[in-house]
Amino acid sequence: MRILITGAAGFLGSHLTDRFLAEGYHVIGMDNLITGSLDNIAHLEDEPRFEFVRHDVTEFIDVKGDLDGVLHFASPASPVDYLELPIQTLKVGSLGTHNALGLSLAKGARFLLASTSEVYGDPLVHPQPESYWGNVNPIGPRGVYDEAKRFAEAMTSAYHRFHGVDTRIVRIFNTYGPRMRPGDGRVVSNFIVQALLGQGLTVYGDGSQSRSFCYVSDEVEGIFRLFHSDGHDPVNIGNPDEYTIGQLAERIQAVVDPEAGVEYLPLPTDDPKVRKPDITRARTILGWEPRVSLDEGLANTIAYFRSLHEQNALRPPPVITEAAEETR
Repeated sequence: MRILITGAAGFLGSHLTDRFLAEGYHVIGMDNLITGSLDNIAHLEDEPRFEFVRHDVTEFIDVKGDLDGVLHFASPASPVDYLELPIQTLKVGSLGTHNALGLSLAKGARFLLASTSEVYGDPLVHPQPESYWGNVNPIGPRGVYDEAKRFAEAMTSAYHRFHGVDTRIVRIFNTYGPRMRPGDGRVVSNFIVQALLGQGLTVYGDGSQSRSFCYVSDEVEGIFRLFHSDGHDPVNIGNPDEYTIGQLAERIQAVVDPEAGVEYLPLPTDDPKVRKPDITRARTILGWEPRVSLDEGLANTIAYFRSLHEQNALRPPPVITEAAEETR
C-alpha cells in the first residue's frame, strides 16, 4: 500500500508517518516546511519505504505511480500561525485541499482530511457532537483557520457526493506530545517551555476556560482506525477528559517548577471558552477511546522539551496580545 501524507514534517504528520510505516505502508511525505521541520523525520532518512518531497500543496501535486491513499494534514495550526500566516492558512485549506482531492480522484485513492475542533468555534453546545454546526466568527483573527477547515470539509464532502471519492474527515481536538514546536503558542508547549526557562506561565483570561488534551499516540491511533473504516461523515477524535487552563498550569508547575508564577493576560479575540469532544461516534464506529492519561502524556512531553532545553534549543514563547493582533 502506497500513501501520500501532506504536512508529514509537522508534529502530527510525522507521528502519523511513523505509524503507517510501522504497519508496512510505503509513505510519501510532502511538506513545504513553513511550519514543519526536517528534524521530525530525520530518523527516517534511511527508511527505504519513506520518501520526502518538499512541495507547497497549494500548487499542483504530481505524484508518479499508483497511490492508495491521500492524508491531507498540511496546514499551519497554532494560535501564533493564525496571526503570522493567515493567507497561507486559508490557501492550504482551500487550494491545498482542492489539489489533494484532485490527486485522490485521479489515482482512485482514499482521501482523509485532517479537520479540527475549531470548526465548532466558541461552542454554545457542550460537549460538541459532530452534528453541531458551530459558532464561528468568519472575520476574526482565528477565523482564517476555522473557515479554512470548514471550507475543506465542504470541499471534501462535495468530492465524495459529486465525484464518488472515498473520503474520511477527522475532527482533531487539542493534541500534544513530543515534536510539538516550542514556540507555536499552544498552551501545553507554552507552559512547559516557560517553566523550564524559569519564567512565569502566561495564562490568557482567568484560567477558567477549558480544553480536552489528547496525547499524540492516542490521536494517531484514532486517525489510523478512521482511515481504515467505512463511512464518510466527520468523526471527533479527542480526549473527553476536560481540564481548565488553570488546572493544566498547576500540573505543569508541580512537575517542572513549583515556584513558577502565573501572569494573566487578556483573552485573545474569539478564544473558545470551552472545548470537549463527544466521542460517541468514534467509540461506536472505530472502537476507539484514548488510553493515555494527562499525567502520563505530560511526563513524556516534558521529557522531550527537557532534551531540547539541554541542547539550548528553547526560547521564550511569543505572547499573544490584542495589540499584536491589531498591528499584524
